[in-house]
Amino acid sequence: MSTRTESSPPVESILLRADSDGIARLTLNRPEQYNSLSEDMLGSLQGQLDAIAEDKSVRVVVLAAAGKAFCAGHDLKEMRARPERDYYEFLFKKCSRMMLSMVRLPQPVIARVHGIATAAGCQLVANADLAVAASDARFGTSGINVGLFCMTPGVAVARDVQRKKAFEMLFTGDLLSAEEARKAGLVNRVAPPDELDDALEGLCRSILGKSRAAVEAGKRVFYEQLEMDLESAYMRASEEMARNMMFHDAGEGIDAFIGKRKPVWTHE
Repeated sequence: MSTRTESSPPVESILLRADSDGIARLTLNRPEQYNSLSEDMLGSLQGQLDAIAEDKSVRVVVLAAAGKAFCAGHDLKEMRARPERDYYEFLFKKCSRMMLSMVRLPQPVIARVHGIATAAGCQLVANADLAVAASDARFGTSGINVGLFCMTPGVAVARDVQRKKAFEMLFTGDLLSAEEARKAGLVNRVAPPDELDDALEGLCRSILGKSRAAVEAGKRVFYEQLEMDLESAYMRASEEMARNMMFHDAGEGIDAFIGKRKPVWTHE
């Protein structure tokens, strides 16, 4: 929280949170710095993700940004102020921990993208479970342009887009249009800027209409099986699907389908 004094106005948070109807909206709020991921921003994101993970009132998380850009990546000025390898390892591991927390979050995370999403900003989009983008948004792993290969962004990008497209992005630093990003698998939906929130709302409402228990279990198993060989993935998915069948919501959903009525999900 900011503190108010007679001599200075309150300092606005670099990360804003607003909750409504089961949706937690996190807004990157460093517009003058194109919402670059400073050390403080990474810490703020980590804190909010940790809190949301325990918050049963939240069903969906939206990651948005203030100003003209979604996120331009790491704060390069901050990084150059401490040219020490130990510091850089600390910083990148801190960022990687935050990215892992997004994946491990029980709730789906949707990136709402406008303007540019470059380097670690593009990583944020790729790392989110879903993404909607304004038609004028641009995406890229641009570190190569300043002599820094986007290795950590490449982890998320390589798991989202085709391998050769990922290599092209990482080796050239060229920007993708929103439609190119959709075709590559980096975003789900593209909408005109003035219709972006409607597209986002539609995606959120679709998820909110589903069983919380099924969504949470599904997200966890989806990421687990991605890292397994085919046989192990099928074995793991079979075990978890049998477990899912024992959920109250699964029985209720099937009975509702058979009875041609709307299911009533639990809130657990």
